[in-house]
Amino acid sequence: MILLQNVHKSFKGQKALDNLSIEVKAGEIYGLLGANGAGKSTTLNLLLGFLKPDAGAISIDSKNVVNCNMIGYIPENVNLYPYLSGLENLDYFCKLAGLKYSKTELYRFLLECGLQAEAHHQRTETYSKGMRQKVGIAIAYAKKAKVYLLDEPASGLDPLASNELSELLKKLASDGATILMASHDIFRVRETCNRIGILKHGKLVKELHANEVSSNELESIYLNFMHN
Repeated sequence: MILLQNVHKSFKGQKALDNLSIEVKAGEIYGLLGANGAGKSTTLNLLLGFLKPDAGAISIDSKNVVNCNMIGYIPENVNLYPYLSGLENLDYFCKLAGLKYSKTELYRFLLECGLQAEAHHQRTETYSKGMRQKVGIAIAYAKKAKVYLLDEPASGLDPLASNELSELLKKLASDGATILMASHDIFRVRETCNRIGILKHGKLVKELHANEVSSNELESIYLNFMHN
């Protein structure tokens, strides 16, 4: 469903991605681990069509042209209209995507993404980062997309909300969605993903199945690559 083949990308002569190849199948959650500057966000921006590769091939659902309607994107920092409520933001962004939902359906999306009912009608300028993140997750969730791209999606979430996000992603994957999640959070990646790739200086240095390692083992493997 998501395919990157021998992708190269440089900025001002500095390599951001170096011969990167990743395949994520339908119904799979793939976690991309790496330090700042490893190339995680560059990978997502290429898949979103915001950047073009210098070399290599990228496709989503066997198509080389990005169809934004089939992608749900959750950035690290969700930008919302501060003078609108969480419900109003969700309604507005759904309508931008050509989606019309009843208020009952919008309430359900917000609740399923962990935003407490009493916050639905509060202006988002009063929200914590974690609350804004939940609205961003609901916006992506409401698209009922085939593909979800996530950049540090648990940023600002408390442990309970972070666990709820993991369960939501697993539900989406069980319904056939393809999910690529970039993160620093070794524990959350281990608990959520089917497969994990470790990215260093734009190179995929290791791929492994999450069920084959414990969180402690994954941390040791990750740190070993970061230190060498």
